[in-house]
Amino acid sequence: MSPSRATGVRRLAGAATVILLASTMPVLVGTSASATTSTSNCSTDPTARLASVPSPEEFLGFPLGAGQERPVTNEEVTNYLAAVDGASKRVRTGVMTTSVLGQPLPYAIVSTETNVRPANLRALAEDITALRDPRTMTAQRAKEIAADAPAIVWVTANVHGGEKSGTDAALKTLYELAAGLSCEVAERNENLVTIVVPTQNPDGRDASRRQNEYGFDMNRDWFARTQQETDGKLELMRRYPPQVFIDAHEMGGRQYFFPPNADPIHHEISGQVVDWINRIGDANKAGFGYNGACGAGVTTECYFNYSTYDLFFMGYGDTVPAAGFGAAGMTLEKGSASALPDRVQQQFNVMWSTLGWSAAHREEVLNGYFQQWRDALAQGRAGTLEPNEVLQPGNSVQFPVPSQEIRSYFLLPDRQLADVRQLVERLRRMDVEVYQVKKPLRLPPARIFGGRSATNLTVPEGSYWIPMNQPQKHWIQSVMGEDPHVPFPYFYDVSSWSNPLLMGVNAVYTGADVRPNAELIDKIVNTGGGKTLAAPPNKGSYSFELDSAAAAEYAFSLLGRGVDLHRDLETGTVSFPAVHLTRELNKSAKEFGVTLTPYTTGAVGTPIGLPDVGLFQGTGITTTSGSHGEARYVLGKRWGLDLTPVTTADINDNTAAFTGRSVLLVPDGSNATGGLTAAGQANLRAWVASGKTYIGLRNQGTRMARAAGLTSTTEKPKPTGYTVIGSHLRVDVADSPVSLGRPAEDFEFNNNDSILNPSTTGTNVLTYPTGNTFWANGYTVNADALKGTVALVDEPTGAGRAVLFAFNPLFRAYNENGLHLVANALLYPSSGAPAARVAPQTAPTVDPARAAAAAAPVADDQGGEWRPITIEVAAGDLGRTRAVVETFTSTATVAQADGSAYLTIPNPQGLQADEHPFLGDLVRTLKADGIPLRSVVG
Repeated sequence: MSPSRATGVRRLAGAATVILLASTMPVLVGTSASATTSTSNCSTDPTARLASVPSPEEFLGFPLGAGQERPVTNEEVTNYLAAVDGASKRVRTGVMTTSVLGQPLPYAIVSTETNVRPANLRALAEDITALRDPRTMTAQRAKEIAADAPAIVWVTANVHGGEKSGTDAALKTLYELAAGLSCEVAERNENLVTIVVPTQNPDGRDASRRQNEYGFDMNRDWFARTQQETDGKLELMRRYPPQVFIDAHEMGGRQYFFPPNADPIHHEISGQVVDWINRIGDANKAGFGYNGACGAGVTTECYFNYSTYDLFFMGYGDTVPAAGFGAAGMTLEKGSASALPDRVQQQFNVMWSTLGWSAAHREEVLNGYFQQWRDALAQGRAGTLEPNEVLQPGNSVQFPVPSQEIRSYFLLPDRQLADVRQLVERLRRMDVEVYQVKKPLRLPPARIFGGRSATNLTVPEGSYWIPMNQPQKHWIQSVMGEDPHVPFPYFYDVSSWSNPLLMGVNAVYTGADVRPNAELIDKIVNTGGGKTLAAPPNKGSYSFELDSAAAAEYAFSLLGRGVDLHRDLETGTVSFPAVHLTRELNKSAKEFGVTLTPYTTGAVGTPIGLPDVGLFQGTGITTTSGSHGEARYVLGKRWGLDLTPVTTADINDNTAAFTGRSVLLVPDGSNATGGLTAAGQANLRAWVASGKTYIGLRNQGTRMARAAGLTSTTEKPKPTGYTVIGSHLRVDVADSPVSLGRPAEDFEFNNNDSILNPSTTGTNVLTYPTGNTFWANGYTVNADALKGTVALVDEPTGAGRAVLFAFNPLFRAYNENGLHLVANALLYPSSGAPAARVAPQTAPTVDPARAAAAAAPVADDQGGEWRPITIEVAAGDLGRTRAVVETFTSTATVAQADGSAYLTIPNPQGLQADEHPFLGDLVRTLKADGIPLRSVVG
């Protein structure tokens, strides 16, 4: 037994007894604050509590959600955690990070008084962390830890700021654990260390908004960690790795969802984890009806499982704890149409019953926790991938994981080295072991990302090796895999997030049992650029390859510090006078993974400077909407650019807010013209012709340019059944300043984007191939419609240009390939003399091809930033399906092709499935009526 826990832990036998505490429980007045909580001396009175610990009602001055729509504020959350910490020896609190607006994200750790003592807590965390690496621990020692140590359970809420009831329920959970004297409380505390995070999104909570201040849905940000709120949370999870993880949400309707999950489930989530999740779901079913959990006036079934919420995309608060930490990660969803008291009580009921199951099965879970890491090691050694499975009744595996072995991944250092190094650091920060190759080696069989095979491929010195024979095998395959191998075509989110493809880096994998001469990386910052050699300060220079998003970010940081940058129009290389290099800038280069090369000659190339960017806001778009927020985050926060809001009225009236900018970036949106009048469109053409740059993203960005006569591209209608659910596709790359530093073949991320016919008046920079090099991963249907179409166009007008992206290159800020292209457009070097860049007095004449394009119809795809809802059934089931759909909406359109019927429901607000007022109920009704669904996208 560990000396730090000499008092021991009482182990529970048998099934958990689920006793849920009603919000009306009275405090046992006069109970001594020094009363013991040992299960051998606990109270049989479920209402017994320490009087010294303030209840939420006492501290706040109002009941948690009872009788009024009054959620607690962020300040009240922080203050209450501090008050409980001060009053209970079972509690330790801290702040895991701050929000964009500087608000704290507090957390509380609650267990027995012995367990939460700092030294003991460290020892507990070390024991749990040690279970994750069976190479350094014997099975006997693991068994001793499982017999002795408490498990770690996380209770989190409010990652979507407007979904508030989970926060209140988390506070109630904390109070019951901190103050309760009953045996049920004692069992939970002695068997568990519970980490309570009441809100993950304080800025969104204040604004009653789903997203954070930069417009990011942080329940999509987990693998990329772009937002500081996500990053701080994951670092705390690495410190206290969970075995069970609760993420409390709200949804449309009045029901409650807890697992078992809908299909698909990612194949690399271990069988132990899925088993725990489903068994916890059974325990929640048993305890759900306590204290009127269905809520006043609810006549339909109180809860549901196996629907809406999958366990697939590696950006969620259930999948990442599951695949990355080996925890039973669970999304909980309560219908927001219920009254707040009912929402709070039901959230608490499920949290409490989950803790009860976890306490009762603590030893089993810890033994299984160790075993799953042993299994991962064995699979990694053998090169085995987990098979695809489905769990939802009536489903079957439609797309099996292919028969292949993967024992190693390699990231090649031949280009985009800065992004390669950033990916290495991302992996390392999830406890993946990465090695640097010291001597070239040959791979007899290999696969090159993009669906190609190779034999006797040489991996050069300096490459990065990620062996699968390590505990994080599941996580490596989950984020590195060339394809996620969806088992079943239902999609709550995207179907591909392969990190090498997102970054466009050269990567290969092999099933061969290779053992390179390689060295484990300690810190990527130490390998970022190596030791920068000195260049003569007076006439020398330094250069670096601007061939990656990370290098572009470094370039913007140099420009922001007043460094004179020059860019070679042939190679894309950037150079600057040696006199500018300071220790700080040298350190920054290493942090970005940029290699600086010294030269005795001066900087060469065309000067580039900081662009003066106007960010289009239309007629009043909120600054936290998806595409607009992504632009604010990437260009403003990360690249340090000053962004000036430019409205529709500014362009129509030719105000200085518009004319004074050198770049106008138009995010995605639903307005095909941006609201511009004929005069506004003429103003826009004249502004571009004067030497300015228009950057248009996806639907709104390309359509607004077309309407103004800036491009000859037109939209190709999507064939019936066409579906591209967040997939990567190969593109051919043409020479252009926008493609500087990109390879001749590349990959881009398509999320059911518009299909654009090539331009006849500009450069088609990225084009989907027409021949046998066409390739897509993820889930696509009829993707051949993209062959020969264009993804990126560079359209000149006068001395300026419009750079048009058919896709969203800023998508969630994790599409580094796209970020680099946007940076190129912003740093577009001009070879013309500045004097030539004079604004014309009148707008240029519109080219006939562009005039024809402006008159062409816009695709009828609802224009939103997210896809519409499409339900696919067999053509023979169309009548029954239509009858059900018409009970929910009269807006659905119907099309048929290849034996399938497709019912498409407009989604102009771009609502997620959990936000949608009826999508979940509609899908469940169709299934209850026995209608087989071939796919659901929305």
